Amino acid sequence: MTELGRGALSKMKVRLGDPVQYSFRLGKTEIPVNPLIGEKIRLEYLGDIHCIHCGRKTKKSFSQGYCYPCFTKLAQCDSCMMSPEKCHFEHGTCREPEWGESFCMTPHIVYLANSSGLKVGITRANQIPTRWIDQGAHQALAILRVATRQQSGLVEALFRSQVGDRTNWRAMLKGEAQQEDLIALRDRILDACAEGMQTLQERFGLQAIQPIVDMEPLQIHYPVTVYPTKIVSHDLEKTPIVEGTLLGIKGQYLMFDTGVINIRKYTAYQLAVHH
Repeated sequence: MTELGRGALSKMKVRLGDPVQYSFRLGKTEIPVNPLIGEKIRLEYLGDIHCIHCGRKTKKSFSQGYCYPCFTKLAQCDSCMMSPEKCHFEHGTCREPEWGESFCMTPHIVYLANSSGLKVGITRANQIPTRWIDQGAHQALAILRVATRQQSGLVEALFRSQVGDRTNWRAMLKGEAQQEDLIALRDRILDACAEGMQTLQERFGLQAIQPIVDMEPLQIHYPVTVYPTKIVSHDLEKTPIVEGTLLGIKGQYLMFDTGVINIRKYTAYQLAVHH
């Protein structure tokens, strides 16, 4: 086999197309992945992990690529990243106020996505459609533009009374979810949550939470030749060499005839790719 590249792994670069176009990112090297579908490839974990923030060598990756000291001090590793409605920026206790200003105090989108089924989610406005692709969504629709991350988290928490906020990754990798009428579902959710939405708008102002009415649902197609009927997951910590014929790519997962692997999980791992 020929080595295509080696370096610190990042989540795959994605570009919306028909189908989605993927590239490995190994340090500064980018390797197109779509042309490798149908080919035998090998991923080799080289044994080192270097923190994506400080570069320090670490035995274990925390929060997808950080060493433990960075994990405990950086705002992007705080618990409010997973639960944005718990943002404490306004109380003056943000770990990194300047970072919070640039990341959290910026416009966010509340959306509906259909990957393993319908879910509600939030993302920064500049992360569309990347966020949807990374989740393996076949359909997605932006429904609200919200002034801050915390406010979008409060809307998401409100909508959870009507729709879930999780993706079942195993179901997502077994095929395409049944098509849904996202516009009708949006209208039903907004109607059911109208009282709660009014409360949030009274608290933050009408301009802080605005409906998006001029966007059609996005259909996303992935480069998959065969979906697995049984999900077997590769673990580079247990088996540092993963090898097989690449059958497809969806979300941040590679599907081999030998099993699947979540590339994002191994952010900051030193990896070599062979073909």
